Amino acid sequence: MVANIASYLLHLPASRWLGPLGYSEFATLLAAQLVLAVPALALQTVIARDTVRGRSRAELRRLAARCAAVVAVLALLLVPILAYVLDIAVLTTAAALVTAPVLVFLSAEQGLLQGGSRFGALSAVLAGSGLAKVAPALIVLAFGGSAGPALIASALGTLVMAIVARAVTGSSTPGPAPTSSWTSVLAASQVQLVIVGLSSVDLVLARAVLTKEDAGLYALGAVATKAAFWLPQAVGVVFYPALSDPVRSTAAVRTVLLVLVAIGTSLVVGVAAVSPFASLVVGDAYAPVQGLLWVFALQGAALAVMQGALLSSVARDRTRLAAAAWVGLTVEVVVVLVVGSSVARVVTVAASCAVVTTAAVWLQLYAAERSAQSARL
Repeated sequence: MVANIASYLLHLPASRWLGPLGYSEFATLLAAQLVLAVPALALQTVIARDTVRGRSRAELRRLAARCAAVVAVLALLLVPILAYVLDIAVLTTAAALVTAPVLVFLSAEQGLLQGGSRFGALSAVLAGSGLAKVAPALIVLAFGGSAGPALIASALGTLVMAIVARAVTGSSTPGPAPTSSWTSVLAASQVQLVIVGLSSVDLVLARAVLTKEDAGLYALGAVATKAAFWLPQAVGVVFYPALSDPVRSTAAVRTVLLVLVAIGTSLVVGVAAVSPFASLVVGDAYAPVQGLLWVFALQGAALAVMQGALLSSVARDRTRLAAAAWVGLTVEVVVVLVVGSSVARVVTVAASCAVVTTAAVWLQLYAAERSAQSARL
């Protein structure tokens, strides 16, 4: 919660200090950074699962190093492409993507802590990572820096925290070498990729289909999406061992659904209640979007509920359940490109796709759990 609140708070001063145009660039690059960090998110779940199964820390860290190298090469190749497509300076784009391989190393250590049920240490690392990523960027922005220097400062803070996390986790322990790790990482990566895509593609498309000023307004509204999506992340962290257990998984899935729906409903209602005062916080320039903030929050809340189902699919090696999410993502991209002529239209399409796709994924998961339970009986 501390890490996600810190990330959320980064957007508030950034939106005011950079203005709609500068903030649109900043937020779009953060979204691109998140997409490239998908292997890091997937690696954490795989390493946590393999740690529970007694795999060697040394082997898992070597796997992380190979993943980091692949991500670094991808980042290098994507910099000129994204700079051209998004119409952003090459150096600024590189500043955003350089964080991705560092996140791989950090996520590996977090996976070792999670798999070892060292939740106290994991909570400290997560909170520290959030603050180390956000605080340097805020300092740069406060002194008048642009998006590029702020992103570089954020990358350096993340690097420092990755080193600290390695020290907290400790030295390697003996154990059997992991099997099919690359297969597991790839399977988990496509699951993480689709959820990241659903949570970010509207922001990227907004810059393509809307004017730059409207894209900036959309980027601010998307802060509500990010808040509703990221705030419940601790639910998945805590319930992951139970989701991995065939005996406890059905009950755990039910509990995760109820908790995430309760949190999401509270967030949407809360955002709807405070949205009339949004312009007092971020400035009058963003007044046109404040009436839509609850729709942005609904999108994020639905995606958080969907992520709970997809996390369970990774824990139980049922990653094919992500197929429905990929269909939803494809539909969203097509519809936004066809009818996304305004902020209201884009967010309505994004929220509708999120709700419908979430329902489809959960129905698939529920059917799979019932089938597995019947087979055990």
